[in-house]
Amino acid sequence: MAIIAGSIYFLKPSDAELKKERLVQQQDSIRKGLIKAQTAAAKAAKTDTSKAHVVDSALLKSPFGAASVGSEKVVTLENKDLLVKLSTKGGKVASVELKNFKTFDKKPLILFSGDQNHFGLNFTAGNTPINTDNYYFTPSAPELKVAEKDSASVTLRLSYSPTQYIDYVYSLKGTGYKLGLTIKPTGLDGVINNSGNINLNWAASLHKQEKDMKQERQYSTVYYFNTEGQVDYLSETKDDQKDISDKKMAWIAFKQHFFSNALLVKNSISRSNLAVSTDVADTSDVKQMKADLTIARSADGSVPMEFYFGPNRYSTLKAQGSELQKLVNLGWGPLKYINQFAVLPVFNFLNQFNWSYGLIILALTILLKLVLSPLTYKSYLSMAKMRVLKPEMDEIKAKVGEDNPTLLQQEYLKLYKKAGVNPLGGCLPLLIQMPIVIAFFRFFPSLFELRGQSFLWMHDLSTYDSVITFAPIAGVSHISLMCLLMTISTLIYTYFNNQISGATGQMKYIGYITPIVFLVTLNSYPAGLNYYYFLANMLTFLQQYLIKFMVDDKKIHAQIQENKKKPEEKKKKSGFQARMEEMMRQQQQAKK
Repeated sequence: MAIIAGSIYFLKPSDAELKKERLVQQQDSIRKGLIKAQTAAAKAAKTDTSKAHVVDSALLKSPFGAASVGSEKVVTLENKDLLVKLSTKGGKVASVELKNFKTFDKKPLILFSGDQNHFGLNFTAGNTPINTDNYYFTPSAPELKVAEKDSASVTLRLSYSPTQYIDYVYSLKGTGYKLGLTIKPTGLDGVINNSGNINLNWAASLHKQEKDMKQERQYSTVYYFNTEGQVDYLSETKDDQKDISDKKMAWIAFKQHFFSNALLVKNSISRSNLAVSTDVADTSDVKQMKADLTIARSADGSVPMEFYFGPNRYSTLKAQGSELQKLVNLGWGPLKYINQFAVLPVFNFLNQFNWSYGLIILALTILLKLVLSPLTYKSYLSMAKMRVLKPEMDEIKAKVGEDNPTLLQQEYLKLYKKAGVNPLGGCLPLLIQMPIVIAFFRFFPSLFELRGQSFLWMHDLSTYDSVITFAPIAGVSHISLMCLLMTISTLIYTYFNNQISGATGQMKYIGYITPIVFLVTLNSYPAGLNYYYFLANMLTFLQQYLIKFMVDDKKIHAQIQENKKKPEEKKKKSGFQARMEEMMRQQQQAKK
């Protein structure tokens, strides 16, 4: 704390540096304003030019030529949960607002919008390459607001002739996060290439929704789910691209930390080229994602599909079907199963009582500690035995010396064998608990329920709480109070643990390094995660305090002396001791 406080004080910029920084920011603001004004002027000039420009007659005579010119209009679809805006330019979903959620700063939560959003079919008509994203559709209705118990649809049509066209039929139910889309080509078999598939390009730049852009980017990428039931995703930490043609896909999702845009295809996706990239200079959009897809057409030539625009809440995703809950990353290997089949059901059970999430995390931690209490007791007892043996181990060390570590370990093993003590008895229970501790490391950052939930001084348990903010130093601009409390409690726990185990030398001090590393690493992690680790430490203190009354060093010493008196053949040799003795024997033979 002294180092951190001192560094903040001595490294803070001087008044002159602050004045210079403000001047630079003012100049940057003026420069950006000029650039913005110039861009607007250029767009206005371009618009004026386009209005005066005479459309090339050859363009109008080309396939879909009449639809190549027009003006963009917006068709609104709305139900209880979604506000969807469709653009007649490309017939695409131009923007989506989730009506029941807000951004971290209480603004309307719009998943995507703007010029970087694309959705179009690619094909060739009359030797002319066509991308429907560049053509103007005609809507069947200007606005559609669906009642809660109803469903309705709107059609956007791209015309080749009065009897030849492509329809985008959008449908929306009164509630829910799904938007239906069926693409229906009519009378175009002799006009466009008909291979039984369509090529679809989908791209979006996803808007920032959360307080911490770095954390939001850390959990945002493209997910894909194949027809064999396997989910995978592109890199979350760097730009990535993947071409998939060996497996058929059932859905593709542009996933953010807490919200997703998924495209579910009724027919299979036979080929997909996926990409994700990050513009680090962009402070308004998290990542840019795109998918180039080849999709099989139905027997009637149509392509039925659905969009899911909604939260990454495990229960909500599971209710949608199609294994969408696999968008929630609960960890790898056994950690995923611990979270999915143990932690999540207990959390959902506690959530039924409508407690604050701070109390739910407390109850979850207490239950976990109760379940693991036998292991904690066994670990404490084993460390107490080692502490009682320490004087005898010191005598052996003084007698043998440290110059011959092999012989020293052999003498230690003889002592362990006589006393009936397993030196790893205190470590094994802790190792068994480690997967659960690590599983929580992935569980809490993925838990949608914590988003926007406050407890005590923590305004949002899904992101960090900052008790001190300052100018960025090595990328750090705050100190999390809950992370600080967690670190202090871990240091205290380490101190008392050393007293119990009688640790000396490097082992005594190495435990103090880890909490300092955690302070740096977990400083920007969700307050809910640090709160859990803090509670776990405090409950461990309580457990050890209670166990201390149950464990008597004098009785342990007496039991050890009794074990020493037993004949060697009656003593059960542990697998660890047998392996250690064999290893020592081989080392001695190698030296000879």
